[in-house]
Amino acid sequence: MSSQVEQAMRQICEEKGLSYEAVLETIESALAAAYRKDFGNKIQNIEVEYDVASGKIKAFDVKTVVEDVDLAEVERVEEERRAKQEERTTKIKELVEAGQPIPEELSAPASADGPTFNEKLEIMLSAAKDIDHDAKVEEVLRMELIVPGEFGRMAAMTAKQVVMQKLREAEREVIFNEFKENEHTIVVGTIQRREGRAVLVDIGRATGILRSEDQVPGERYNQGGRLKFYVRSVTLGSRGPEILLSRTDNELVRGLFATEIPEIADGAVEIKGIAREPGNRTKVAVHTGDDSIDPIGACIGQRGTRIQTVIAELGGEKVDIVHWSENREEYIVSRAWGGSQRGSAGGSTVACRGSRRAERASCLAPCGDTH
Repeated sequence: MSSQVEQAMRQICEEKGLSYEAVLETIESALAAAYRKDFGNKIQNIEVEYDVASGKIKAFDVKTVVEDVDLAEVERVEEERRAKQEERTTKIKELVEAGQPIPEELSAPASADGPTFNEKLEIMLSAAKDIDHDAKVEEVLRMELIVPGEFGRMAAMTAKQVVMQKLREAEREVIFNEFKENEHTIVVGTIQRREGRAVLVDIGRATGILRSEDQVPGERYNQGGRLKFYVRSVTLGSRGPEILLSRTDNELVRGLFATEIPEIADGAVEIKGIAREPGNRTKVAVHTGDDSIDPIGACIGQRGTRIQTVIAELGGEKVDIVHWSENREEYIVSRAWGGSQRGSAGGSTVACRGSRRAERASCLAPCGDTH
């Protein structure tokens, strides 16, 4: 029968979407912090093993074995490094006050040549052999410590804070990994609210950001409205995952076509290029190597059902579908001046009658694909 602690751990795993190992690691980190608070000292590198079934803990001082060094020489090197750092800090302050740029060499931490030794993380070989005769350089020693008794109130509070912090960090990591897999794909989101010029979007376990430059001119983002978005990027910041969404990216159109048109999803029809004026018009060049498939007809669908779904997702934006050709000149002329094989939806087909539109059509040409 599982202990109450184990049941609580598994409940946390289920609620937060975390692995059992991650929660156990969090508890062990918290217990290590509590031990350090009540029984440890600053030169100990405390790690704790927690037996969930029995509730017992084992504490260890973990250090890496290094070659013996002269501590007096180590102290001299450290003093030299501190002096250099103070000198750099003074120079940086003077440059800032004078309004001058800070050279790159002053930005790096100061260093000094000579031996180093970190008494918290390292143990010299001679001392390590007193503990284990077979100790070797670079080996990690785990020296078990005595657990005198129960933790005090302050240690318990420290442990609680560590648990909360570690769980938040683990949850952020899980959410980041989940959405990182969805980077450069299409997601459905619900408009939450505006913050300045940006729009916050609920996309499940996280909130996406629709910046002003990724918003379609004239498109309304009303609270509670559901739209499809292109996930432009997913990064992990200090406050958790930062997910940038877009309604203007050409890849949104590509993703919508792949969602609504099976021939594009399975690769039978290929999108060769996309030229778009968000909120106004999109032109999509399609191609297929299968003579039995009409690429434009496949995209439009019976009675325009497929393309109308895409248009609805784009807020009524006009969509032209044209044949792609390897012949650049033929392709530009036929598409810009209303070639015979052309599909249009969201409004009447309009032939391009000016150099500006002809130039726009050239964006879809073989050597200038827009993605």
